[in-house]
Parts: sequence; structure tokens; C-alpha cells
Amino acid sequence: MQNQFLESLDNQTNIEESLKNLSKQVSGKIVFSTSFGIEDQVLSHIIFQNKIENIEVFTLDTGRLFPQTYAVWDKTLLQYKATIKAYYPSNEKVENYVNANGINAFYNSVELRKECCFIRKVEPLNRALKDASVWITGLRAEQSDNRSDLKKIEWDEERQLYKYNPLLDWTTEEVVNYLKQNGVPYNTLHDENFVSIGCAPCTRATQQGEDFRAGRWWWEDKSKKECGLHR
Repeated sequence: MQNQFLESLDNQTNIEESLKNLSKQVSGKIVFSTSFGIEDQVLSHIIFQNKIENIEVFTLDTGRLFPQTYAVWDKTLLQYKATIKAYYPSNEKVENYVNANGINAFYNSVELRKECCFIRKVEPLNRALKDASVWITGLRAEQSDNRSDLKKIEWDEERQLYKYNPLLDWTTEEVVNYLKQNGVPYNTLHDENFVSIGCAPCTRATQQGEDFRAGRWWWEDKSKKECGLHR
């Protein structure tokens, strides 16, 4: 019955009701990962404003985020009186990487960049997802070609959990309008043409006509612009 309910989420459009039902119908651990982008702020608002229980909200602090990201993190905690669990990379692995390769080694090759992403993001994510039954994300199909074939609910074979993308078919305009209408705090870098916001050294503002992911790892080939969090 639980699997049937989860698979039915692919056809649901009322996110608030879907998340409420999810928290009631799923007996296992449910987690939502936020990086404080506009999509994640929509979902955080829905979860916190409606006091939806049994959904653990967490974030990955890589140690190299923008000051504006920490600011919206703080504003979110204050506005909703919420709890957001933070996961950090292994200090030993970060130290070994930097001592062996340099502080900004990720600019030197795709391999070194992916290694940095793995240490600072993927390994902490794997810890956050340990024993989870459902992982909620703010992924949207419009964000990149790699995400255009996603479904709202998918089975993640590698991590052995369901991945739920409730905002999959939302447009950027819909997301922005939702934030404005509901007074949701957001990262002010979005006002400066930062679209997809990650670590400070690896993110820049986009220019007119560039795609959604152009500001991430801009020195690399377009086809390589994923960090391993979402496969």
C-alpha cells in the first residue's frame, strides 16, 4: 500500500496536501534537502508553515557558501522558528584534499572539481540520507537538460529510497511569484542574476540568453555540470 501511495504522487498537483499525506502514509524516515535556492524555499515554507511533521529538513554546509546563503538560512530559521539540520564534510578529508592539491584546485581539472564536490557535498549527503525512505528535493525539469526526463517520484536504486520532486513541472515564474505572494525569504543573489547558487568559488551570475546552469562551474564543458548529488 505504501509503494502504491508513493507512485501515485507522480499525478498529484497539490503539493501541500501531497506532503501532508506523505508524512502520514510513509512509516520510514522522510527527509528534505535544502540549499536555500528559490525552489527549496518554496518547499521549506510549505513544510514549516503547515507544521508538517515527520519530514526532516537538512542542508549541506560545504564551508565555501556565499554570505548571502548563510543570511537566508538564518532568516528562514527566525521566520518559521524551524529546525534545519546541518551536515558538514569530514575535516580530515578536506584538509588532505587542500594540502595535496591547493585551496582552489577544483579549477585545475574536472576530476579535481568532482573530488571536491564529493568530499564537501556527496559524502555528507550520503550520511544525511542514511536509513531514509523518501528524499524530497526542489529539482525542476526546467533547470537543465539532464533533469528534463525526471519524474515527480522515482526509485533511486543506488541509495535504495524514493526520490520525490514535487516542483518538477513548475516554471521559474511560478516559483518567484509564490515567494512574493507568501513573503518567503530568499537569497538576495537571485536579484543579481545568480540563478543556480552553490559554492561561492564555483558560481557566477548568468548573462542574458544563458541557460539555467551556465553560472555553475562556468569554466567547464556544459555536459559536465553536475556534482554527483543528483544522478
